[in-house]
Amino acid sequence: MNIENKLKELGIDLPEPPSPIASYTPCKQAGNLVFVSGQGPIINGKQIYRGKVGAEISLEDAYQAARYCGLNLVAQLKRFLGDLNRVKSIVQVKGYVACGITFENQPQVINGVSDLMVEIFGDAGRHTRCALGTNTLPANIPVEAELIAEVSP
Repeated sequence: MNIENKLKELGIDLPEPPSPIASYTPCKQAGNLVFVSGQGPIINGKQIYRGKVGAEISLEDAYQAARYCGLNLVAQLKRFLGDLNRVKSIVQVKGYVACGITFENQPQVINGVSDLMVEIFGDAGRHTRCALGTNTLPANIPVEAELIAEVSP
């Protein structure tokens, strides 16, 4: 499967990958694994959502915010690799949801990232995952996600 063609078929235009907001690198390769740093719902320099899920942000909007995080993850991979066809599989996704103590639907929020990976990469997009709640995230974003991808040389 050609990933660039798949993106066109899905009507997905990858955003410009965000620049780091602190002292880290967006991607780091170790062997055949690429680790992509946490990405928020920031599209082409604009923060799309702010606030806590279950309070200021609905579950449905949080799912969309997570999807934007996924788009940024893929955009970072593309910038780093040059060619998304080098992605053999998405190994793991970790997602963080800013929410109150009574919010229990973190997995449904992070499905926004997971569903996108499968849409783009097919079975190679199926991954292990962790979905955690936290009291706050940088810049008051509602969700952040990171991933590990297996790549070919």
